[in-house]
Amino acid sequence: MSRYTIYVTPRARDEIKALPGHVRQRVKRAVGELADDPRPPSSKRLNLPDIQLEVYRMRLDRWRVLYVVADTEETVDVLAVRKRPPYDYGDLSQLLEDLQT
Repeated sequence: MSRYTIYVTPRARDEIKALPGHVRQRVKRAVGELADDPRPPSSKRLNLPDIQLEVYRMRLDRWRVLYVVADTEETVDVLAVRKRPPYDYGDLSQLLEDLQT
């Protein structure tokens, strides 16, 4: 199995830097592991009817890592790291739009 290339958007990088230390380390480790397995058991594909991309969310306790998997390019694009609740994926379309620009 080939390794996927991980890209972290600038917004997600800033969010990771702002996390508490213990959470930041868990998120970094989990994101790094996506290179070997972009669809781990702790992830779930989001059902987005108008979006052709494979958008996933990975749970780490109360935190969610949102990312896109592109099998043809073998890449994983990390979009955001948010606390749930209160995060409700309301800005997901904006995050995807930022990714495509």
